[in-house]
Amino acid sequence: MTSLSLMAPAKLNLFLHINAQRADGYHELETLFTFLEFGDELTFSCTEHDKVEIIGDTGDIPLEDNLIYKAALALRPFRRAETGILVSLSKKLPMGGGVGGGSSDAATTLLAINQLWQCHLSLQELAEIGLKLGADVPVFVNGKTALAQGVGEKLTAVKLPQRWFCVVFPSVHVSTGAIFTHPDLPRNTAKLTSDWQLANTSNDCEALVKKLYPEVEKTLVWLLKYGPSRMTGTGACCFVELDSADAAQRVLSSLPSYWQGFVAPSTNISPAHTQLDSWLKMQK
Repeated sequence: MTSLSLMAPAKLNLFLHINAQRADGYHELETLFTFLEFGDELTFSCTEHDKVEIIGDTGDIPLEDNLIYKAALALRPFRRAETGILVSLSKKLPMGGGVGGGSSDAATTLLAINQLWQCHLSLQELAEIGLKLGADVPVFVNGKTALAQGVGEKLTAVKLPQRWFCVVFPSVHVSTGAIFTHPDLPRNTAKLTSDWQLANTSNDCEALVKKLYPEVEKTLVWLLKYGPSRMTGTGACCFVELDSADAAQRVLSSLPSYWQGFVAPSTNISPAHTQLDSWLKMQK
């Protein structure tokens, strides 16, 4: 039985600016995505049953609403191998945390099943399919640290030095939809100029989320002891950037017991792509 195991890595939005709201309700934004060497673990196995099955840490999400399932079904018209797929999911990323768990799972599913079903789709084609599943899916499909513009589909690869992050999940779930539809969300940040610096950026969702979810504000204030803190995406996860694994681990060790967290280095290439490349070499 052919199988393939890949990570669905966490992402951080190092900043998030909202430039405008479009007539179709989507937002024009600018954000800098980077990947972390930490994420959900997915194993994909070909089966004799002509169906898509998911086992493991699926929570209470109905199968038809699961982004892994939707991603697999989206590739069905392109398959050249008449097999079913069994997906085993080991969840490490918090749901509603702003680290891209669902989008990353969907993108990893597209990358893996494209190979197992011999769909022969390009990354660009997979990204276009992924965009219909969620605005963040294309950046995971492309697998490179990137500046994203438009609704998140216009990607420009960026190389950043590796840094260590301590990411804290303050045990509240933030609805992305609720934040992006809230009347108090800023929607008029000026677009970046060509000489922008990370220090001159912010997360436009942060003030609103802090107001609606005091626990997020509490987390950001707590992290300030260790360095400049910031929220990723629409939250709830917050992070602090550090110089070393030891420094990040010290922050995690002092984390209050009522919060969860993890430590990981950043990477310019998604671990899903690194692992897939290794698997492809073994198949030759």
